[in-house]
Amino acid sequence: MEDFPAGPASPAPRRPPLSIVIPVYNGGPDFERCLRGVRSNSGIEYEIVVVDDGSTDGSAAVAERFGARVLRNETARGPAAARNAGAEAALAPIVFFLDADVELHPDALKKALARFESHPRIDALFGSYDDQPAAPGLVSRYRNLLHHYVHQQGEFIDEARPAHTFWTGCGAIRRDVFLGLGGFDPSLYRRPAIEDIELGYRLSRSGYVVNLVRDIQATHLKRWTLRSVLMTDIFHRGLPWMLLMLRSRTAESDLNVSQSQRASVAATGMSLAAIPLAIKSPIAGLVPLAALVWIAILNRDFYRFLARKRGWGFAFAAFPLHYAYFCCCGASVALALVVKNLPRFGQMRPRNTSVRTEPGETAVPAPKTSTSNSPSPSSVKTRNSSPWNGNP
Repeated sequence: MEDFPAGPASPAPRRPPLSIVIPVYNGGPDFERCLRGVRSNSGIEYEIVVVDDGSTDGSAAVAERFGARVLRNETARGPAAARNAGAEAALAPIVFFLDADVELHPDALKKALARFESHPRIDALFGSYDDQPAAPGLVSRYRNLLHHYVHQQGEFIDEARPAHTFWTGCGAIRRDVFLGLGGFDPSLYRRPAIEDIELGYRLSRSGYVVNLVRDIQATHLKRWTLRSVLMTDIFHRGLPWMLLMLRSRTAESDLNVSQSQRASVAATGMSLAAIPLAIKSPIAGLVPLAALVWIAILNRDFYRFLARKRGWGFAFAAFPLHYAYFCCCGASVALALVVKNLPRFGQMRPRNTSVRTEPGETAVPAPKTSTSNSPSPSSVKTRNSSPWNGNP
């Protein structure tokens, strides 16, 4: 593998405009592609901060060969804590979070930095996966195309629109804002979940501005299986997201929780509930059929999108997966209502937030929550002493 220099020599560390923070746990070949994608971004200075969260496959050594500054956790503490450590150690005023299985487009970093510079009121932004997923197979392609489609919806002006959530797969935030809000919450999310969405809610409640920028894109490299999709949709995203909305009293209506998606979930529930009746009455059997037709109508633009990308055969084959997705959404709602009545749920509280102020006023950041899962930079081993890795 070719060597990537750590940046030009200087008597003192320089402060780059952008810090790319990547948590990794046994990243494998996808992680190397991720780093190559970062290095493909030219014409902009940045540093790469990799937080190796207890990997055993040599991911830290791979990161070092690409000129990254590597922080290492001896045991896995989860992506929320890893990203917190990376942001605390970052030198730049803007932190660009990137997943280890995501390959940036060559212009993504330049576009992100330009957006912050030309729109000083923006505090955070995020992009989307592109429409060319790397992993083969129906499940992987459907899953990644669904993400791309959802993140491309809405009314965009100059390729951007307001959002009140956040996404760490390919998203950037002003470092002082991130630290002022206490970062991600590893006490609630010790495993990969919706820590980025929860942070987005805190950003919005505090008056910070978040944009979804649709031309900042990256290729998702993950290989999905049906089992991993179902587990993720229910236990890693659906259920935690519903509990977050209940806990924060947030009525979500954007991205995956739009009105059409809610109607699709309702139609899916109706189709399932009518199956016992359909066994006894042929007329009742029309109810599930009508529900399926209604789902197809509600999501016709998405199926047309799939057909444009992969053909109508692919779109028809993806319909059962989309139906299963709505089943997972409904199951998440039901489980959340059960969990809501458990005594422990009442003890779960969202983090405090800081309040954004106008220029000339003084902002008082919320006190940062200290947890054993969120190490400070001083408690993390530094494997590469070079503090600055400029783009060669």
